[in-house]
Amino acid sequence: MMKRILPLLLAVVLSSSCGVLSGINWDTAHLANAGAKAAVAAAMTDEQISDLCRQSVAYADAQTPMADAKYQQRLAKLMYGISEIDGKPLNFKVYRSNEVNACAYGDGSVRVNSALMDLMDDDELIAVIGHELGHVYNKDSKKAMQRAYLGSAAREAIYAAGGYGQLAGTVLGDISEAYVNAQFSQKQESRADDFGFQFAIDHGHDPYSMYRSLSKLNTLSSGGQGSAMAKMFSSHPDSAKRAEKMKQKADAYVAKQGEK
Repeated sequence: MMKRILPLLLAVVLSSSCGVLSGINWDTAHLANAGAKAAVAAAMTDEQISDLCRQSVAYADAQTPMADAKYQQRLAKLMYGISEIDGKPLNFKVYRSNEVNACAYGDGSVRVNSALMDLMDDDELIAVIGHELGHVYNKDSKKAMQRAYLGSAAREAIYAAGGYGQLAGTVLGDISEAYVNAQFSQKQESRADDFGFQFAIDHGHDPYSMYRSLSKLNTLSSGGQGSAMAKMFSSHPDSAKRAEKMKQKADAYVAKQGEK
């Protein structure tokens, strides 16, 4: 994101319960204790986090208008043959939205806003998606979900039922909001940039893709536009340096290829 570039998941409030902590019996009183809630967050496995992401994304898909077929087809064509990340099967959809944004979730769900696709060419778009997948590959998404869980009202609302810890819908909405608004460190963003750079190259795209996409997003934030992505960039004073780093990497890559 860029802010994961930013999670697209809406701050939703689900109307049904969601099982997220399979096999852990924590009752409400137990979770009221600060030490207990920290223990629950730390104990969340990849599978449990993936389950929470999967059910949250399913709800968001049901509540969010989908973009026209031309957007879905463009994304499907661009991502053809790219089926997994770190062992997680990928699935792709485009939301109809005027906000420049995209997100890859811990379960392998990738959601892209139509406004981002309007802004980026195919090379730039795949670099952006690669950046988002980098957060998944580097486990940043797992840490963000743990922080979201720890900081939410979930600590007050978990209850045991049939051996499964379950979250009420209102609590899941609280977690989702915290997850969407999670900020990654400069180091995490830099590593995701590197992943996006290599991702674009590995799939036959322009080595300057990551540089160009970061430059566009930096310009967007400088223009004062109010997208979540723009706000994220405006909060990172070193965003221009990130773009320049990607240009230098591309220059070095092109020079090395020319020596062969």
